[in-house]
Amino acid sequence: MPSFPILQRSSEEKILYSDRLTLERQKLTVCPIIDGEEHLRLLNFQHNFITRIQNISNLQRLIFLDLYDNQIEEISGLSTLRSLRVLLLGKNRIKKISNLENLKSLDVLDLHGNQITKIENVSHLCDLRVLNLARNLLSHVDNLNGLDSLTELNLRHNQITFVRDVDNLPCLQRLFLSFNNISTFESVCCLADSSSLSDITFDGNPIAQESWYKHTILQNMMQLRQLDMKRVTEEERRMASVVAKKEEEKKRESYKQSLLKEKKRLTINNVARKWDLQQHRIPNIAPNQDRKVSDSSQDPSQLHGSTVSAFPEETGSLDSGLTNALQGLSVTDTHLVEVDGDTLSLYGSGALESLDRNWSVQTAGMVTTVSFTFIEFDEIVQVLPKLKIKFPNSLHLKFKETNLVMLQQFNALAQLRRVDQLTIDPQGNPVVNFTLWKYYVLFRLSHFSMQKINGTEVTQNDMIMAERLFGILAHVASSELPQYRMISILGDARKKQFRYLLETKGKKPGLVNEENSDSKRLVGENTNRAMLNYTTRDFYNERLEEIKEKKKFCKMYMEDLVKEATEINMKNEALQKLWPQMFIELVRDAVIEIRNKNSYMKLCLQQITDQK
Repeated sequence: MPSFPILQRSSEEKILYSDRLTLERQKLTVCPIIDGEEHLRLLNFQHNFITRIQNISNLQRLIFLDLYDNQIEEISGLSTLRSLRVLLLGKNRIKKISNLENLKSLDVLDLHGNQITKIENVSHLCDLRVLNLARNLLSHVDNLNGLDSLTELNLRHNQITFVRDVDNLPCLQRLFLSFNNISTFESVCCLADSSSLSDITFDGNPIAQESWYKHTILQNMMQLRQLDMKRVTEEERRMASVVAKKEEEKKRESYKQSLLKEKKRLTINNVARKWDLQQHRIPNIAPNQDRKVSDSSQDPSQLHGSTVSAFPEETGSLDSGLTNALQGLSVTDTHLVEVDGDTLSLYGSGALESLDRNWSVQTAGMVTTVSFTFIEFDEIVQVLPKLKIKFPNSLHLKFKETNLVMLQQFNALAQLRRVDQLTIDPQGNPVVNFTLWKYYVLFRLSHFSMQKINGTEVTQNDMIMAERLFGILAHVASSELPQYRMISILGDARKKQFRYLLETKGKKPGLVNEENSDSKRLVGENTNRAMLNYTTRDFYNERLEEIKEKKKFCKMYMEDLVKEATEINMKNEALQKLWPQMFIELVRDAVIEIRNKNSYMKLCLQQITDQK
């Protein structure tokens, strides 16, 4: 054909190179027609400008074909070369692996430096030993099943992020993955299942920059002899084993912490939902419906504006393993107790029972902050004496969703040993809507010398303002009550202080003030302020029942006294009516009795004798 050059060699060249032909760097744009060379076994077209493979279908004895560094865009024209063993197509413009169906004897396939994006159409090459796909556009590795003889796979300088099917290559010994985008061992974990792999490279990948890289690879691939072109020593294997065990322990601990964190989040969600039901913020639903809601993918924090949304830091995506583990967690817990550093956090009213535990001296002494969440303040008041005893170093109290609704409730905190900081979260505590609540706290708890309220430093001006606003309140509370009532309200220590104040009346003013100041320092809380106390609803109800019983007893006692007095009065009136006649009869009987003097004397002597 006139469009293709025809190649004819001299007899001397044929004798000298009988089975090979080299057409390297001949500026060829097409494959020439090679006539009378059917016996060729090696053909070299390196460094030309050939765009298509053609005119070689008659070379059926060809074993080695080299088309390196040309401009070929498609693999074609090779279907008759059934004896071909080596095919070199590196540095071309090939975008797809195709048309290799008849090359079942292929031993080496070099496709490096092309534009291939996917490994495909090679599963029939069961005799292939070497496959070079370096410097292509591969993003992943798969479709390698069937390459049962493959011993070397070169994938350097691609864009690979994960590897699959490599463990199905029974003879693979060398795998080159340098300079790709592999960042985790999980993306190449199939390599750990390969029993034949002895040489591998990961240099140039993000994974190679990790501190755990080397010992993780060696621990999971014990059969390796070379890593990143360096021989693996027994010492490195031993160190890898030690480090891997530590990493496994760290991972197990991290997994445990993640599990506990998620369980905490679920428990808080449940406590919050129960709290909302108690506060009538969301309608109560049947147990079977409740189960459906908890099992659904919807976050419980989104149900009718539940307050769980206040804990966004507890939410987050979970891996599949952790999600599966959490399926077995119970979310029926209605309270949570947690000690984190110096903070004791109590969620739900049931958590208050934890104050009865036998806390270790170290843990109890370490706690300086106590946080109450989703607990009625009236219930907290009942355990404040225990809190003072169990955690003597607690200086900071936090209240969130505790129904602090009135200033009187702060009076209950006076019974604590000491409070340096107080945090009242606006959520669930309407009392903070009162403009003067902070000043009332400073006034009522002035004996604690509070340092911070809701994170804000307390100044001397704040203390002066608190005294100006509420000082008269304490004076009125103490002056309007009778002494017996004040003594009944005060505790034992303050009773002594009160009596002391009463006894010092009339002494010199300077002496009274000085002694009063010393007494105040010893006792702590000012007596006038002690009049401002708080009675919980339950305690008030108990006292109410007690008062009712006393009233009932007093009423019955008074009724008995009235009845008895009435009877006495009636008897007295009857006596007054009968007395005149009785008096006459008494006089008459006496006159008759002493009428005979001798007989009367004998009778008297006889009575005296009988009495002896």
